[in-house]
Amino acid sequence: MSMKKITIAIDGHSSCGKSTMAKDLARAIGYVYVDTGAMYRAVTLFALRNNLFTPDGEIDSESLHARMKEVEISFAFNEKTGRPDTYLNGVLVENEIRTMQVSSRVSTVSALPFVREALVAQQQRMGLEKGIVMDGRDIGTVVFPDAELKIFVTASPEVRAQRRYDELKAKGEEADYAEILDNVQRRDYLDSHREVSPLRKADDALVLDNSRMTIAEQNKWLMEKYLERAGR
Repeated sequence: MSMKKITIAIDGHSSCGKSTMAKDLARAIGYVYVDTGAMYRAVTLFALRNNLFTPDGEIDSESLHARMKEVEISFAFNEKTGRPDTYLNGVLVENEIRTMQVSSRVSTVSALPFVREALVAQQQRMGLEKGIVMDGRDIGTVVFPDAELKIFVTASPEVRAQRRYDELKAKGEEADYAEILDNVQRRDYLDSHREVSPLRKADDALVLDNSRMTIAEQNKWLMEKYLERAGR
């Protein structure tokens, strides 16, 4: 059976493991993987490093808008992890963009229309060739509305907070479950209620609630869906 190259869009809530499953799927089928969340996190890190946040967490959007052309985001495959790492202006920032400092501000940055516009244009250029797996909040609805396979991933806020907590602990970082749960719920609210490209399930997306699934079970489910769509 010959496989046609397709576009795979994976959307869903924060911390529900969609990047991990998207990366695993891309590696298994030899597709290019793009972590759009990492792109928004990189812009957030750029804003932090350039003091574009006020002490109370507000973003100086005019200054960021003026400097968006200085933000160059790229990905390079990491042989050790078997996954792509994120680079901001040529410098590896994979760990820096995963901190709570960035996590607690990324929804504010993602809500800015000029940031989304710039990054969606980049993402659409990346997807011209097909053979791509992209995950984020608005891939199936805005970036690739014509994607052949769309998945919407969700899990309960408590399960997602626990996963994030375990992830930070595993890296040897300080973590407070209550603070993380609050961050998850706040991000859900902000992501779903923002003016530009709010988080919502595309009408033709398949829902994957992975609250009680193992990674192996998710990967098997995803692979079956991919084979169904690409083998047609």
